[in-house]
Parts: sequence; C-alpha cells; structure tokens
Amino acid sequence: MSEYYYELIIKPSKNYELFLDLLGSLTNEALEECDDNSIIARSEDDLSDIEYGVKEFAKALEIECKTTLTKKENVDWIKQYQESVKAVEVGKFYVRPSWEKPKEGKINIIIDPALSFGSGHHETTSSCLEAISEFVDRDDEVLDVGTGSGILAIAASKLECKVDICDTDEVCINDTKTNYNLNNVIFNNSWIGSANKASKEYDVVIANIVADVLTIIASDLKKCLKDNGILIISGILDKHIDKVLNKFQDMEELELIHKNEWMTVVLKK
Repeated sequence: MSEYYYELIIKPSKNYELFLDLLGSLTNEALEECDDNSIIARSEDDLSDIEYGVKEFAKALEIECKTTLTKKENVDWIKQYQESVKAVEVGKFYVRPSWEKPKEGKINIIIDPALSFGSGHHETTSSCLEAISEFVDRDDEVLDVGTGSGILAIAASKLECKVDICDTDEVCINDTKTNYNLNNVIFNNSWIGSANKASKEYDVVIANIVADVLTIIASDLKKCLKDNGILIISGILDKHIDKVLNKFQDMEELELIHKNEWMTVVLKK
C-alpha cells in the first residue's frame, strides 16, 4: 500500500448523472455518491488528469462544477468507503452492497458501486424503484434504456420479467452483466445504443437519464411501447418537468413522484 493517496471531489451545479457517468468512464476506481450531490473518487494514482477532464467537460457544457483534489496520507479508505455505502429500502426492494446482510421479506438487490451509477441512493433511482414496485408485473417485457449499473433492470428481472437493456456506454453494459451475475438473474438481450435500436415493442420501458436526452428520444421511447404500455421516465429536475411533459402530452399521466429537486413520471400509452 502506498504512503499517500489522492482524493478528487467534484460537485456539478446540475446534470449530476452526466458527471457521474463521465467520472466513471475516466477512472476504474470506486466512486462515492454523497448526499450533497458531490462525487468522490480516490486512487493511489494522481487524479490531476481526471480533474482536468472533468473541468473541460463542464466548460464545454457551460456548467459550473467545483473540483477539489487533495493528496492524503493513506489509510484503509476502501474499508471506510464500504462503511459509507449503506443499504437502502425502496418499495418492494432492499438494495445492498455484497458486504451487507440480506433482509427477509424484501426482494434483495446486490449492487457494489463501481464504474456506472445507480446504487439506489439517488432520488431518481429510488423513485424508479418505487414505480417499478407499483406498475411492473410478472412476465412483463421490459426495456431499460440507459441501464447504468443495471439496478432497475435487475429489479424488473427479480419480479420475473423478461428484460432487455441498452446503454450508449459499453462500460455500463459490462457492469450490468457483472451485477446480473451477482444477483443470479439473466437478461434477455442487450445492445450498445439507445431506444431507436429496439426491434420490438415492450409492456414497460424505463429511462432514467436526464431531461434533455428524454426530450430528444421521446418519440423513440413511445415507439418501443405496446398499446397500453407503461413508460417510466426519470432524471428530471423539477424546473425542467414542463419541458419534458410537453413531449409526452399524448400519453396518460399515471403518477408523478417528486423527491427533493428530482422528478419521476409514470405514463401510459
């Protein structure tokens, strides 16, 4: 173990998931998601290049993002990190890291936070899990668009659904396969890309992305749905909700879940 390690903290003013996804693609180290919407990466390697990449990304998007890079005396920070990642109970599900004990009476989902985001703690993920608990039924055909860590796809699989996954980031697809194996479930099909590559229609389509992307792919998401199908969309800041809903006004709104500044919408075709 090296004498020192580096800690990089980033805190974007908006588009949290984009920065989490970016940081995951830039480093193989575990990432810690904090309650104040900051993200922490730790490594024995200098993270200066990673910090530079994040700053350039923020500059290109014209988004304010505070970064703090510190060199620290090495301690057992892996153990500290594990102790900081707690299980979370949402709807029918109990999302836990592999080092936590399972909970009886709940559907246990094991997610060890890694490159891709989605550990159940962020408001968008937990809201989607609530929606899945209520609106997804056994034997439904489900598509998870922008699957990330695969947590939502795993939740649907544990409800005995037939699940396809897609993501524009190959790293996420690989992480999802690992997490599926960890949970002893299987997915039906996967591809690199988005909803426009779907070859069939689904009973349920889930897309926990960001507001701007949801508006761009709105027609593709609707095309993926069977008649009377359910669409769960999330990753929407409340200030952008009207812009997003305007793209889906031809669908019936079944539920709107509001957690802090984040919103999840359940729609019916």
